[in-house]
Amino acid sequence: MKKNEELLKEVLKKVEPTKEDLDEIKHYTEKFLYEIKNNLKKLNIDAEVFIGGSFAKGTVIKKGKYDIDIFIRYNKKYKNEELSNLTKKALNKIIFSQIHGSRDYFRVNYGKNFFIEVIPVRKINRPEEYENITDLSYFHVKYINSKIKSKKILDEIKIAKAFCYANGCYGAESYISGFSGYSLELLVYYYKGFFNFIKAISKIKNEKEIIDIEKKFKNKKNALLDLNTSKLNSPIILIDPTYQQRNALAALSQRTYEKFKKICIEFIKNPSLSFFENKKVDLNKIKEDAIKKKDEFILLETETNKQEGDIAGSKLMKFYNHLEKEINEFFIIKEKGFNYNNKKSARYFFVAKNKKEIISEGPFLSDKKNILRFKKRHRTTFSKNNKIYSREKINFTLREFVNKWKIKNKKKMKDMDIISIREIK
Repeated sequence: MKKNEELLKEVLKKVEPTKEDLDEIKHYTEKFLYEIKNNLKKLNIDAEVFIGGSFAKGTVIKKGKYDIDIFIRYNKKYKNEELSNLTKKALNKIIFSQIHGSRDYFRVNYGKNFFIEVIPVRKINRPEEYENITDLSYFHVKYINSKIKSKKILDEIKIAKAFCYANGCYGAESYISGFSGYSLELLVYYYKGFFNFIKAISKIKNEKEIIDIEKKFKNKKNALLDLNTSKLNSPIILIDPTYQQRNALAALSQRTYEKFKKICIEFIKNPSLSFFENKKVDLNKIKEDAIKKKDEFILLETETNKQEGDIAGSKLMKFYNHLEKEINEFFIIKEKGFNYNNKKSARYFFVAKNKKEIISEGPFLSDKKNILRFKKRHRTTFSKNNKIYSREKINFTLREFVNKWKIKNKKKMKDMDIISIREIK
């Protein structure tokens, strides 16, 4: 137990932002807030400004680049479609980039160290009045700040975030489909610490887990009946304490959850600092191992024409999943990986073995019409148990397959917003 406590102290030292970083961020954030509030006043725009996200809740961790969420809460008299334009006006003389979404928001860069995201939201009195999910951010900050007073729990939230971040499970973006910062804050608060949280995750069975911190529902059955079907897809349902119709873990995919659960089990068996270190995939070693085992290795770079960030990332992830299925038809995939660069391209790698041949089942021998169709599509056929089958020899490499596939599927790639796919040698 003492050993675990010492480990967490060591982790905290590594993940806490430096005083220099925090002082710099505080300086520029205060300067920005003064400027934006002044602009709103000059333009006679009825709105208030607040800091959201990890900085507002005291749960920020050290990253390559910090992001500060600043929300402008507009009076309800303004229409939903006006909010982004009003924000653009308020950013007068401030250099920004506009990010398109269900409601456009804006990014202001401050050197290499951090950036501010300015998010327009509606000032609502009750969560159920929200028109965009970002409208609930104010209530999230208020809830966490009112519930979590303990420095120990705040520190263990930082540790949980660092753990998820290092293992590629942190972020509700669709190309990650992991734990949002808010969901981790809730989970560590609910389980009363980091170790309790990961132990609980490691023990979850296949049955759908429902966590209802504020007991918004009488029981699990009521929750399942009352929640919208689209909110029930995630392996864990975390009822948002500020709004019971929302699942705070709706973004968590089965794939990310299973990966995270496996890491939790490994960590519990052998806790170490390595679980908090960002892992770089050694492609050279993977390639060398593949050659030794007489498997095939391919590294691909794919580009989209969509806006960088969640939109581009989700398009590239969707295409990766599609390509994986196509490869899997003819090859046994032994290892694979996806890495998005937060711009407009991503890299995929596959280690695969040729299936040698594919046996496809056809219609019953009595079905003469479909037998003819089946024979037209397949060169080599044979019959077994009153059915026809085809045997297709796989005499092409993974590289040849990908090259032919991208020529044959140009329209499909265009429909999926992919503009290029090339091999990196």
